[in-house]
Formats: sequence, structure tokens, C-alpha cells
Amino acid sequence: MTEETTTLTGPPVRDWPALDLAGTEFDPVLAELMREGPLTRIRLPFGEGWAWLATRYEDVRQITNDARFSRTAGMDRQVTRLAPHFSPQPGSPAWADQPDHNRLRKAVAGAFTVSAMKRLRPRAQELLDPLVAGIVRDGPPADLVERVLEPFPVTLICEVMGVPAADRPRMHAWAAQIVSTKGGAEASAEAKKGMFGWIADTVRARANSAGDDVYSLIGAALRRGEISEAEAVGLAAPLQIGGEAVTHNCGQTLYLLLTRPELMERMRQQPEARATALDELMRYVPHRTAVGLARIALEDVEIGGQLIRAGDPVYVSYLAANRDPDVFPDPDRIDLDRDPNPHLSFGNGAHYCTGAVLARLQIELMVGTLLDRLPGLRLAVPADQVTWRRKTMIRGPQSLPVTWD
Repeated sequence: MTEETTTLTGPPVRDWPALDLAGTEFDPVLAELMREGPLTRIRLPFGEGWAWLATRYEDVRQITNDARFSRTAGMDRQVTRLAPHFSPQPGSPAWADQPDHNRLRKAVAGAFTVSAMKRLRPRAQELLDPLVAGIVRDGPPADLVERVLEPFPVTLICEVMGVPAADRPRMHAWAAQIVSTKGGAEASAEAKKGMFGWIADTVRARANSAGDDVYSLIGAALRRGEISEAEAVGLAAPLQIGGEAVTHNCGQTLYLLLTRPELMERMRQQPEARATALDELMRYVPHRTAVGLARIALEDVEIGGQLIRAGDPVYVSYLAANRDPDVFPDPDRIDLDRDPNPHLSFGNGAHYCTGAVLARLQIELMVGTLLDRLPGLRLAVPADQVTWRRKTMIRGPQSLPVTWD
């Protein structure tokens, strides 16, 4: 990590390259930044200038709950960033501040409640079972990513959203390109054009629908004048893309279990404790590359003894917060009995992941069903031969070859 000499008051600016890391290795640059202080300054591969980075749990929570740090103010700024392309979608809740953020999420909130997910669970299992049955029928070896981890989340999110079966392959292809950094701005722009155009046509067509799928709910909110068409697209797209994150996160979780037999055995022997155990694995798994979206300080704010000036861009690292030893004793150790476990893997504050309960449901079902149906489940190749996704914002295995007894 290189250091830039600067005459500005504050810590030096550190370059943070987009590392293609394999396995569940914690980013060594982030680890170094955590050691340097609760707030550091970083420069990512793209964009302009530098930004603050908060790594301590309490600071991350404070910033993500503080209205003085604005996502909206970053929409027209070329803040230093991970992605080579920058085209924030107008109307997206990801870029909205309050009260607009709550207004936008209200349109779909009912589809992602705990009670809605309980109702969805039997149907989700019904979609998952044939995929696992197909693996059992065909026998080992099998690629879990190809056979289960991709098709199940894609099918389930498409069903929840209301995407017709015929349109699901291209929706998956668009989503996969959007979360990748391969192909540069042109490939990403083309994928967004396709997906956003499809969404706009669909919500218009469902404006008078009484259905309970998400596109019908958004169409109804559009008809009532509660959201604009641009907001409808901005609201739907991140939810649609969420299936890709589940694929990668579950892939990392299973890789951990497959490479640490004691964890796998514990999960098999104590199915009643799987939910607690999975929470710990979600805390531990480094699910993304670098950081997500920046916030802009609207006024001078002191965080952790450091003055952040009005106009300064600020990033938070949920991955770092999840390894804060003041909150998680011995944070680099996987403790399946960790309690309490207030991890921030789904975010914090107003921008807490809308689909968090759905993501948990899917990971619980996939891990539990695979463990129960495939006795002796283990990697079919040495751990260092598992291939990992490259040039991506969300980390995970490209394939996960397994065998079983």
C-alpha cells in the first residue's frame, strides 16, 4: 500500500487497489487500514480525490444513522470509488436520504417482512428440492454453484418480483454483468439499459394489477402517484440484482464449511443451532470487495476524535466493523456460539438491506438442505484449486466442485 504525501491536516492518503482475493481471505489492505486508526483516508482505483474510511463498529453505526452524511449529495460527485463506471440511477433508494428513502421503500416493504418470508418458505423449499434431487440423481461430482447456488436464488427472486419464466435468463445475465467490473463502462451500461427498460415496461403494464408480486406493488404505487417512473426503476433494480449477492455469499459460506470439517460436523450434528451458526459465518465472510457507496458530509462533523469537513466524502466498512474486537471478542476466530452477534453484514440504519430476511431464508435453506441430503459432502478438488470470481464487487467462488458418499 503506497502513501501519498499531503499538506492537508489529517492522516496520509492510502491507495487501496481492487485486489482479486481467493477464498475467504480478509483484504490485507483493509486489515492494515484498521490497524492505522478508526478513520483513515483512502484512494480507490477510479473516481477522483480521496475519501475518509471508517472501520470501527461504533463509528460505522454513527455515520450510517446520521442525517449529516448524505448519499444523495454523492450522486453528482466523482468520488474515488471501486467501480470503473459511475451512473447512479435517479430515484434509487440506495442514493436517497430521508424522508425520500422511507417513501420509496414503503412501496415494497410488505413483500419482504418476516411474516411474508414465513409464508414464502414452503414455496422456496419447493423450488430448491428438485435442484438438490437432480444432484442426488446424477451422482457425484457436482458443481454447487452451477446446480444450486445460481439457479435457486435467481428463480426465487424472479418469482417474488414477478418476472415471467421466459425472461429470467436475460434478467440473470443483466444482473451478473451489473455486479461485475469486467467489460468496463460499456458492458455495464448495456446491461443496465436492458434491465431498466424491461422494468419500466413491466411496472407500467402492471399499474392496474392486483397481484402481490413486487412489480405489481411498484406498478400500483406508480399509478397512485406515490413514486415516479424513474423511482420505480431505481427501486426494483437493486432488489432484482440481490439474487447475485445471495449466490456469492452462500458460496463463501459453503466454502468455509467444506474447508473446515469441524464446522461442517457441528452444523450437521446440531441442526437446531444452524441459524445462530450461520449468523456467525455471515459476520466472518468477506462478502464484498473494498467498500460500497460513499456519503458526503453536509457539515463539519467530529467522528472518533477526527474532524470531517463539510463536503468530505466518507465510506464505511461493514467488513471491518464485523471484525471490531471491542464488539466481537477474538474477531478473526469463527465462534458458532457467538452471542450476542450484532453483525452489520446487511448494513445499518436507513439503508439496511431491504431483502435481508429473504437472503437469510435462502442461505438457511440451501445450506441446510445440502447438508441433510448429501452425506459426507466435501470438496472434489483441493481447496486451492477452487476458482474464484475476478473483477467483481461481490466476492464468491466461480464454481464449487463437490463429491459425497
